[in-house]
Parts: sequence; C-alpha cells; structure tokens
Amino acid sequence: MDPTELRDLDAARRYILDGLLLQRAVKPTANTVRRALEWAMEIASEGDPLPPIGFVADVGHVALGVDTDQRAREAHPVPGWPPALGRSYEDHVLGKLYADWTFERAGDALRKYKDRDRVRGLAYLVRQICDRAGFAGVLLPPAVIRSLQTTNPDEIIKSSYDELVRDGPLPLLVQLYEALVAAGRRTAEVLALEDILAIEQGTAIADKAHYVAHRQIVQTTARLEAKLPGRPVKPLVGRKEVPTRVMDEDQYPVGGYTSISTKGSIESLLHSQLAYMEPESPDLFDMKFVRDELFYYSRDENQFLRRRRAFVFVLYPDLVTARFKDADLPYQRIVLVQATILALVRRLTEWLSTDAIRFEVLFVQEGGKNPLTEEAALLKLLLREPIERGDGEVLELPNQEAIEKHLGTLSRSAQVHCLAVAAEPVTLDLETVVVTKLMVKGSHPVIKTGSVLSDHLDGEDAFDLWQSVVLRALELWV
Repeated sequence: MDPTELRDLDAARRYILDGLLLQRAVKPTANTVRRALEWAMEIASEGDPLPPIGFVADVGHVALGVDTDQRAREAHPVPGWPPALGRSYEDHVLGKLYADWTFERAGDALRKYKDRDRVRGLAYLVRQICDRAGFAGVLLPPAVIRSLQTTNPDEIIKSSYDELVRDGPLPLLVQLYEALVAAGRRTAEVLALEDILAIEQGTAIADKAHYVAHRQIVQTTARLEAKLPGRPVKPLVGRKEVPTRVMDEDQYPVGGYTSISTKGSIESLLHSQLAYMEPESPDLFDMKFVRDELFYYSRDENQFLRRRRAFVFVLYPDLVTARFKDADLPYQRIVLVQATILALVRRLTEWLSTDAIRFEVLFVQEGGKNPLTEEAALLKLLLREPIERGDGEVLELPNQEAIEKHLGTLSRSAQVHCLAVAAEPVTLDLETVVVTKLMVKGSHPVIKTGSVLSDHLDGEDAFDLWQSVVLRALELWV
C-alpha cells in the first residue's frame, strides 16, 4: 500500500483533528492529545508516512501502560463514525496489541526509556508495526502538527468534535481504518525478533549505521541457527581434549533419601515410627529401637560435578578487511563473523545449561588502538545478557602476548575453548587451551584445528559454508 500525500494544509489539519477523536484505548483528553501530537510530530519529522493519529495514540498508550488506569470501559461516541468499523478496529487491531507477546515485550523495554528517547522509541515502534503489516499512512507537512502543538488541547478537542458533527468523518480516515483492520487480520505477530532486540538493546534510537548493522547481525544469526539441530551434536571424532583441575566449589551434594533401612541416625527416623511411643516406659518404641526394628531414611551420598567452561573469541585487527560485501554473501563478512559468535553463544548457553560457562570476546589492539571499535560496541549490546549476569565480557588487549597470558590464566580454573578469527593465518597454540582458528580472507571461510585444515565444510553456496562453520565449532566444543 502506497502512502497518500496531502499537500493541502487544510486537508492535513483535518486529518489530524478528526484522528485525535478516534483514540479507543483511552478517552481523548488534554493530556492524551498533547502526547499524541508529540508522537505524531516525531514520526512526521523523520519523513515517514503518518498513520491515523488515533492509532498512534492507541499504540503509545497501550505500550507505555497509560491505559491501565484510564482505559475506557465503553467506547466514546464519534459523530458519523461507522459503528461496525469501530468494533472491528477494537477486535482486530487493539485486541491484537493487547494479546501479542512481541508487543508486550517491546512495551516493557520502551517503558525503560526516558524523556526524548521514549518518544523516539515509540516512533520506531509505530513505524515497524506499519512496515510489518504492510500499512502506509499519509505524508503531510510537519508544520501542521507543530501549529497544533501550540494550541490549547481542550480547544482542539472541541473544534474536532464540531467539525465531525458538521461535516462527518474524513473519507480518507475511513479508508485507512479499514486498511488497518485488514492488516490486523493478516498479521501473525506484530513485531519481528530483530525489532524487539533493537528496542531492548537501544539501537532503535541509535544512528542509522549502528541500527542497520545490529539488525543485519540479528537476522543473519537467525538464519545460521535455522539449520542447526535442536539437540546437542555428537562430538567430532579425534577432537582435542584438555584436562583441567576440579575445584572444591565445583562439587555439589545431590544425594537424597533413596530408600528405607533399619539403620540410621535419629534425624533420619520415619515420622510414622513415633506412633510406637507410649507414656509408660519401656514401650514398644524402646523395644523396636533395641532390636533395630525402627525404620530410617537412607541417603544417597552421590556428588554432582559442575564443569567450568570458558569460550573465548579472539578477533585480530586485520579483520578490518572483512568489512567487505561479497557478491555471494547477503552482508559483509564482518557481519557474518559477529553473527557466528552470537549463534555459538546462544546455542552453547542452551545446550550446556548444567555447566558453569563463561563467554569472552577479546579484541587485539594494533598500535595501542582497536581498529574494530564499532564491532566491539555492537558485541557488547548483543551479549548484554551474559555480561549483565557476570558470565560474559568484551575486552581489548594490547598484543598477542597479553592474549596468551589471559588464556593461560583462564585455563587454571576452567576448560577453555578459543576461536581465533583473522583474515590471515595466526599463531596461537597453547597446551592448556583448545584453539580453533577461523580464517576469513574471502567469502568462503576456512576453519583449522591444530595443524590440520578442516576442509570438509559442506554447503551449496557461501552462506551454507558459514552455517557449517558454526556446526563444526559446536562439534569440537560440546
């Protein structure tokens, strides 16, 4: 659906005024009108098509939870508005917003924003909902909205009501609301996963380059994970294993009461045995105690070992050459590298849930500076959850010697797996660390373990080879 352009200022003003009375989540008041105009101004000033402002207000009030206390029990009457269309809008558009899990999650993230960032985040939310539903609004001059922002909101509501009584609703608004209802019927989920993550991780209000890169990584990660098995893969035959020390704090007693026996301590006595006790002594309880006929719980004293494992990704400075878009790849090679790291982190977290795992991304500096500063900032966002839990970290180290020292320190208390990613072959061989090398010199990645090249990566095209890289790394590590 192509957007409609309103060049006539009077028609654009009426489009806004009529739409303000079509709010259904919350009854139009001075406060709701002021907020709706602010949100609409943000959308229009970006040059994006503006959906009906009543819909923008409903999205904002539901997402920010404003409607919780002010929700109207009955829809307020709008002069001349088709009753059937109003009910259809409430059922198929508002009802979907209330019930959709993606919208609820995005609203939870949006409520954490403050002031100006919240307005920008809501404008992004409305834009993504319309793009996903295939709905286009109206292109109009932002000056129309700016002039209404300086007008008394109560006067705006009164003039809007008077115009609807006199002239009826704008035919364009009726058409757009019918299109909104049709879009609500055919849309499965209001938002995509990358839209939610953009709001949660703040890239929705970041600069355009940062936002596009983040979105490409998330989309590529989903494609890489699509062909991975749901269950842990079988270990690769002949892979390298490194023994590590077992720390005392890694062992947990998991034994419970597994059986009943006639021997044990008084703390393990079955409660039912107390029925043999009588006021006079000796009683039946005493007799059974002497004869070892009382029943006790028997405990299993097994120990559970929780392995400590660290997965480290080392990115070398020559990967600046990977900021290149090959003809046979959907995005730049560096995007594929970051998506590979994210896919491995997600799958390892899922499959090794019983282990104490840690993820680290190490950037090797060159001349005291990190040429991959933008990539480091993106990975901090993408790995926000393990970082906030204390199980992840993104670091910059000055040279190769610092990398080896850091890996050696980690290997003293955990089994360490390292993926060294570079454009040219690198030397990183440690006896206490399982090192896997990934060379990204072209669109076809090459993975290497020890001194043997793993050149049996299956794939029909270049992107399939990247999926094989993720699968091979999992076979070497899990």
